[in-house]
Amino acid sequence: MSSVISIDAESSVPPYEQVRTSLAQQMADRTLPVGARLPTVRALAADLGIAVNTVARAYRELEAAGLVETRGRAGTFVSAAGNQRLALAQDAAARYAETARALGISRAEALEIVSAALR
Repeated sequence: MSSVISIDAESSVPPYEQVRTSLAQQMADRTLPVGARLPTVRALAADLGIAVNTVARAYRELEAAGLVETRGRAGTFVSAAGNQRLALAQDAAARYAETARALGISRAEALEIVSAALR
């Protein structure tokens, strides 16, 4: 697992976010299929040479987003609900576009707001 996750210590992106993003991307491209078991927090932290709390935070955020589910001592697994992430994002984008139009925000301004929020 750690061979497909790399942490750039020089990056302005926090390590937990690098782990979260990498795992989410692997779920999106099906490198990590639904039902796949993730390494334990301790094992992944040791493999990456980062703090256990860093990996734990990445896992918590993935769980909050519905991409993984923790089954107690059995471990953390890629959730089937994660397959719906694009549909959820499209719904959120449609609501945002509707709100922006209702507020009279131009397309360029709305895209600028989204770009800033994604940074």
